[in-house]
Amino acid sequence: MYLAHRTEDGREQSVSEHAENVAELCAGFAAPFGAEEVGRQLGLAHDIGKYSRAFQRRISGENIHTDHSTAGAQEIMKYAGWPAAYCVAGHHGGLPDGGGKLDVSSDSTLNGRLKRQVEPYGDFSREIHLTRPRFRPPRVLGQGGFTMAFFIRMLFSCLVDADFLDTETFMLGSPPPRGSDITVDELLVRLETYITRWKDPKSELDRARQDILNACMEAGTAQDPGLFTLTVPTGGGKTVSSLAFALRHAVEHGKKRVVYVIPYTSIIEQTADTFRQILGDEAVLEHHSNVDFGDDENGPRDPEKERRKLASENWDMPVIVTTAVQFFESLFAHKPSRCRKLHNLADSVIIFDEAQTIPLSYLLPCVRAIAELTVNYGASCVLCTATQPALGPMFTAIATELAPREIAPAVPKCIFERVRYEHLGQLSNGELARRLRAHDQVLCIVSTRKQAQAVYDLLDREGGFHLSTLMTPEHRREVLSTIRDRLKAALPCRVVSTSLIEAGVDVDFPAVYRAEAGLDSIVQAAGRCNREGKRPADDSRVYIFRPDDAYTATLPHAMKRPLEVMRAVTRDCPALDDPETIERYFTALRQFTGAEIDSKHIVSLLENGVQDPRCPTFPFVKLAQAFHLIDQSTYAVLVPRTEEAKEIAARLRNGERSRALLRKAGQYSVNVYKNHLDALLGRGAVDMMEEDLYVLTDISLYDEDTGLGVPDSEGVGIIL
Repeated sequence: MYLAHRTEDGREQSVSEHAENVAELCAGFAAPFGAEEVGRQLGLAHDIGKYSRAFQRRISGENIHTDHSTAGAQEIMKYAGWPAAYCVAGHHGGLPDGGGKLDVSSDSTLNGRLKRQVEPYGDFSREIHLTRPRFRPPRVLGQGGFTMAFFIRMLFSCLVDADFLDTETFMLGSPPPRGSDITVDELLVRLETYITRWKDPKSELDRARQDILNACMEAGTAQDPGLFTLTVPTGGGKTVSSLAFALRHAVEHGKKRVVYVIPYTSIIEQTADTFRQILGDEAVLEHHSNVDFGDDENGPRDPEKERRKLASENWDMPVIVTTAVQFFESLFAHKPSRCRKLHNLADSVIIFDEAQTIPLSYLLPCVRAIAELTVNYGASCVLCTATQPALGPMFTAIATELAPREIAPAVPKCIFERVRYEHLGQLSNGELARRLRAHDQVLCIVSTRKQAQAVYDLLDREGGFHLSTLMTPEHRREVLSTIRDRLKAALPCRVVSTSLIEAGVDVDFPAVYRAEAGLDSIVQAAGRCNREGKRPADDSRVYIFRPDDAYTATLPHAMKRPLEVMRAVTRDCPALDDPETIERYFTALRQFTGAEIDSKHIVSLLENGVQDPRCPTFPFVKLAQAFHLIDQSTYAVLVPRTEEAKEIAARLRNGERSRALLRKAGQYSVNVYKNHLDALLGRGAVDMMEEDLYVLTDISLYDEDTGLGVPDSEGVGIIL
């Protein structure tokens, strides 16, 4: 019997049994986008290289190098062509670069591997019978290269998830407790029960929220699948209303799940908690860990490494709450652990919360990806925000039917007009702090962590609070809870924060100060002022100010450009939150950005990949390395400041790994850039658990007011 897997207690799984199981799973995963037969052939072919004597010696314990996936790629190429060959070649190490016709057998590209001499594997034909599959090819958008590369990734996702799942089942001895038995129909009933409390609005604002909710419920049933916008003024209840649309739409059109994409990790917990309150904890998966475990088919088999890979997420829950970084970077990834979840986006409703926050330098590939999901994979996608980024022309240039349909009703502006804007000109930190001290309750939002620290240091500690991403999510929740309590009790409450508080954080201040920024940031900041409309607009001020030039000069290019466009547009349009002003701002911002809406040339590299259809060359590895919404890699530093965090650190030190443990660790971690990590390592202040996960050992570097500092040469913690 040719073996695919063997457990430490001696149980064995044959290659043929594993291949049949994976083929069945893979076919089911690919069926929603018309590639069921291709999926079946991928599953049958992916491990036929294990029929070689070399692999059988390896699985018997010999420490030898084998390459079983190249054999499968060469064989499936004869039946299903190069898309299938890419998938099988990469099902362990990741999708390879395509390379070119001149590549030689030693090259790691697909073209090179297709020329490689491999160990004989001919005995597979006694047990596995491959056929030429029929399938519905995706509709070509643009020049076709982006479409075909996307199709390959979706097929690849089906294969690697099926492979992971069957391997996990065998290794555990029984199917793992994945997914959920709850249907979207049941979740809709739970939502409808929850919103009964909204059916008797007491104020004009509540009635407007009710109208928006009702419109979302009606559109969910009445509208055909496609691309939508949901434009709801801040404070209009868009989180629950968008969920209502998504669940109604999913039930009406047979969609499998709802995926909620949020721009910032700082607010994902709040949205996930809201959904759990409405739908139940067992229905919601919160996924935003950046901790990945490597994929390597050639090294010695490491059972612990395999177990950790099997613990990664595949988005098989009915409601997923994730970050834009996790979502989009997975769509352009090439590693199995990042791609395995992608097929679960087919036949889903995908809500892009705060859609205007998609980074300009990656806007074109992100728009193209949304278009592919909508046109070729049965997804209904919703761009949800108070400040629509006016992406309609970009979508209709791809396909005319992608003109976004607005869900929300037109609401009189006066209902949500809760503030007055006032520009104060340039303010020094001292003058800004003096103004803040004059308010009993006030929020100040600045653009850099350095200025947040500097201004906070000028305030009285009693009633003063600081918020930034150098604080752990659990710590920020503690501080936000205290802030909300003090606001309700009319106690002094002066908060200095970075932009993390702008979107999705429900706080209500009588006055807000905002450092000059992009227009969308200013309008979002205004949403933290008089949020419930309990005060007259004239008594609720949003003060815009220009920081000292030293802070503006250090802003990254991605923040300077929106600021400059905001200044130009608002010079002639004093009504900052008027929809026409917002549209002019985003249109001008894209025009000003020009070709940099695809700064890494992602789209052109993919489109050029099909210039020779007999030898398509997609640079999957290169693009995965280039596509990072946050250009600098970050590293998670777990801060053991509480008993639970200390327990998690101890479990990590003991070698324990699971998706549940890693998610818990994320609540007590700060994500830092390489220079910050290097400073901590140089001081011996952290221990490495994984390549991207560390534990803080010098707890004195974590300030209970301002979060994680970086040691200088004398070892004193300073904030970056």
